[in-house]
Amino acid sequence: MCATNLFLKSLGVEIYASGHRRWPDEVKALAVSMTSEKDATVNAVAERFGILPNQLSAWRCEAKQGKLVLPATEVEDAVFAPLIVCEVAEEDGCPEEAAHMTPVRILHGAVVIELAHDIPVARIAEIVHALEARSC
Repeated sequence: MCATNLFLKSLGVEIYASGHRRWPDEVKALAVSMTSEKDATVNAVAERFGILPNQLSAWRCEAKQGKLVLPATEVEDAVFAPLIVCEVAEEDGCPEEAAHMTPVRILHGAVVIELAHDIPVARIAEIVHALEARSC
C-alpha cells in the first residue's frame, strides 16, 4: 500500500478495491484549508492528497459557496470585528422572544452570512477567522 493511501486512511478516507475513494467533508475541508497556507499551491496540496488539482479546485468552490465548512485557523494576534447593534422590529407575540429569534449576521465586504440565533459562539468565531484568512 502506498504512503498516500496510508495517509488518507489515517484521515478517515474510505478506499475501495476499485480505487474509488469516499472523502469525508472534514478531509475535504482540511485539504482546502491547506491551500490557503503561505506558499501553498493547489497543485502541491492535490499531489499530497493523491487527487487531481481540478478536484481540489471543485472543493474550494464548494467552500466558497458555503457547502463545505473550513476549520478555524490558528491566529497569533487577536482578531477584532466591529459589532453593530440595531433595533429589532417587534413581531406578533412577545418582543423578548422575537429578539432571541433574530439571526446572527456577519458582514464581510459584499458578503452577508446569516446564522441561526442559537449558533454556538465558537462556531461564529471559526467563521470570522475563516473570512479573515481568505481576505489576506
